Amino acid sequence: MPRVSVIIPSYNHEKYVAEAIESVLAQTYQDFEIIVTDDASSDGTVDVIKQFKDSRIKLFIFEKNQGASIAANHCIKNATGELISLLNSDDIYLPNKLEIQVDFLDKHPDFGAVFSYPLFIDEESNLLTENHFYSKVFEQVNRNRFEWLNYFFYHGNCLCHPTILIKKKCYEDIGLYDPRFAQLPDFDFWIRLCCKYEIHIIPEALIKFRIRDNAANVSGRKAENYIRQSLELPQVYQNFLNSEVLENLVGIFPEIQEFLNADHEHIGNNSKLAQYYIAQLALQLPVTALHYFAIDLLFQLLSSSNDDSDKIQKLFNYKDLINLSLKYDPFQIKKEKKFSTLKHIIFYKLRRVWLKLNLLLGLTSK
Repeated sequence: MPRVSVIIPSYNHEKYVAEAIESVLAQTYQDFEIIVTDDASSDGTVDVIKQFKDSRIKLFIFEKNQGASIAANHCIKNATGELISLLNSDDIYLPNKLEIQVDFLDKHPDFGAVFSYPLFIDEESNLLTENHFYSKVFEQVNRNRFEWLNYFFYHGNCLCHPTILIKKKCYEDIGLYDPRFAQLPDFDFWIRLCCKYEIHIIPEALIKFRIRDNAANVSGRKAENYIRQSLELPQVYQNFLNSEVLENLVGIFPEIQEFLNADHEHIGNNSKLAQYYIAQLALQLPVTALHYFAIDLLFQLLSSSNDDSDKIQKLFNYKDLINLSLKYDPFQIKKEKKFSTLKHIIFYKLRRVWLKLNLLLGLTSK
């Protein structure tokens, strides 16, 4: 049985998949298998994969496209290795990627996963000489899991997914990637992972991360990606309401002490009160989707008539809740209304100009 399972969810990467697989076969660490699940590619991706005759490569082919998370989960379910390393079918491992990361997990058995920095390449596999906007995002210092949870809450995703080497038991313990998310399945997973496991980033590049033209990456800067992300973000932040976070609230968010008056009872095991403070933290963030998350959470907390609700109402009442919708405007109604009004003003001014021109030209009557 191989020690490492390299999983490759592939889709329409005929141009790149051979280079991806070759980068695994060329690893200095050779105790691996390669599990490929092709998500019903419409190009020649499968034909390219079938050209490899190495017995360590196992290929599964979906008849219908099901999405990247389902393809990745299928790979994980069919993996036999103790450790799992993800590789996107358009990315490339550097030769010592597996060796360095396996060595780290062997020497640090308390850690669940290890990441690294990436290099960035273009469509033709050339190194990008200018810093990409991902560069600063992925160049993170190491933190303990509580500090990671705090950073995720305030800054969002900052881990380079295809650099990961993770113990398979982590997936068995906390679950696979959630296929309901198109933009944020990895971010959702990182929060769940750090609720139970320590992680580490090797501070050197171990993969080449391909930046596609025209923002073709799943995380590319496109309007449709931002729309999906705004819808998914409040759902991902539900992870901050689980028991591991709520029971360690002050440890994860030491800044929450600012909300606690000297005469206020300690949060203790009061999960409803802890959720109230999570909502207050989310309201401070400059993200409208998280304002919705916070207001919806406060709405739910005020819906029950019990001791917990009574305690919360001493801090925050129904009138406060009603006023929040106007203060934060999570659906940007004011902005949309202003735009709509301006649009109508411009339309009627242009219409008046058009009518005057037609009158001058004798094309219409008063």
